[in-house]
Amino acid sequence: MNPLLASGLDLPLLTLVLLVAVAFAAGWVDAVVGGGGLVQLPALLIGLPPGTEPAAVLGTNKLSSVWGTATSSITYARRVRPDWRTILPLAVSAALGSAGGAQLAKLLPADAFTPIVLAALIGVGLYTWRRPQLGLVSAVRHSGGAHYGRTALIGVVIGAYDGFLGPGTGSFFVIALVGVLGYGFLEASAKAKIANLVTNLAALGVFAVHGTVLWGLGLSMGAANLVGGYVGARTAIARGNSFVRRVFLAVVAALALKLAYDIVRGLLA
Repeated sequence: MNPLLASGLDLPLLTLVLLVAVAFAAGWVDAVVGGGGLVQLPALLIGLPPGTEPAAVLGTNKLSSVWGTATSSITYARRVRPDWRTILPLAVSAALGSAGGAQLAKLLPADAFTPIVLAALIGVGLYTWRRPQLGLVSAVRHSGGAHYGRTALIGVVIGAYDGFLGPGTGSFFVIALVGVLGYGFLEASAKAKIANLVTNLAALGVFAVHGTVLWGLGLSMGAANLVGGYVGARTAIARGNSFVRRVFLAVVAALALKLAYDIVRGLLA
């Protein structure tokens, strides 16, 4: 056994190595299309000992994710130069929603994670797949107060989901900005990363106050997540909207199949 300095938690060395590798992959996915938590959170649920408090799983996931999200946010901000007039209401409302959602996270039973995330994934995947031209070009809808009001609403709703549950938040930000406001996938990803960074920090603050973060594990995974976020952001910027859309659909489909398999296996066990 490898003693891991994370609130007294011990993990086998192989489990720790695999969780760190998953964190790198999650950082890459999250930087390209969002939804890195859909890779990382199931891995934590599998790798951590049975009976680990759900809030501790969520808090540790936030600690790891925030490093990759910060790195990809900086990379996007420098190279894509998104419109900060849209980012500001999105980020502020998302932070408020995330903090409120995190306060409710302790009420969520562990066995509710998978069905909720699966339903959200299927809805987002079908919506994107049935609209092949969605997000390939930026054609911003609405203006003035209508634009910023819708932006704030997207922020508070998805921010609350992020604080309460979390996985898929980046993907939901992306598809909302593309589907509701008309941004292309690349520009939507840039805005989503910055908003997701704010929600991660807000939720992490709440989890830290309540003492539900495994710091040693979260920081170990966070280092790998940071590298994955940097590589993923540069890949997305270089390859453009169509590449981001393809990765988005592939990630959503793969994770939906995995979660559906887990549910069926649990019912048959």
